Amino acid sequence: MDKEYPIPLYYKVYQNLRQKILDGVYKPGDRIPPESELVQIYNVSRLTVRRALEELRSEGFITRAKGRGTFITGKKEEEQMNVLKGFTDKAKEEGFAVKSIVLENKLVEVPPDLAEVFAIDQGTMVILLKRVRYMNEEPVAIESAYLNTSVDVRLLNILKRDMSKESLYDFLRADLKLPLLRAYEILEVTQISGMDAKYLNVSAGLCALLRKRYTYTTANKCLEFVRSIYRGDKYRFKIELKTTGVFEK
Repeated sequence: MDKEYPIPLYYKVYQNLRQKILDGVYKPGDRIPPESELVQIYNVSRLTVRRALEELRSEGFITRAKGRGTFITGKKEEEQMNVLKGFTDKAKEEGFAVKSIVLENKLVEVPPDLAEVFAIDQGTMVILLKRVRYMNEEPVAIESAYLNTSVDVRLLNILKRDMSKESLYDFLRADLKLPLLRAYEILEVTQISGMDAKYLNVSAGLCALLRKRYTYTTANKCLEFVRSIYRGDKYRFKIELKTTGVFEK
């Protein structure tokens, strides 16, 4: 018979508060009761309350404002990483209102490290589409997409489009009918600095997710490279791993 272990008190408080947030008892922007009140409500120590709140903070459910209290931010957006989808597709599927602010949409010389990946000569011009991505009016990511115009010259039409309102992947699939085969990604932990912090409305030094994506067509040509910075307090990624056969202990 499996041995049963008691559930820690802090975890019970965390679960209860988390469920209230998910059920809408506490809504984004609401101020939750101070620690002293939570101690009374749950009949636990202040240390237990603090640990429960830290768990909620690490998952992006709450944020603490010095001198003002603790406020509900909502739930971190979670992305399943085994399907090739753009930011707009994923966010709309989850019911978020999406918008973008275009910072740059222009031709630039291909960065030296991308020339080989794109299989083009150094100095060749490529498209740089840089946007701040919003969900429910809150900035969550900055994306810098480099597009390889040698794959299809019609990509240059992006320069004439209002990419603050359009999905890049919709344009590639519906307008150009470019067959996308696969992509591979690299995730790193970084810190938000400089203008990126200003665009994302956070303090410089906040922990962030750096995502690099290389997307290929069915002809095995690299069509795009995207460098994205996601706010660590608003976004997380989920990866499903599958075995190649029967798993043996």
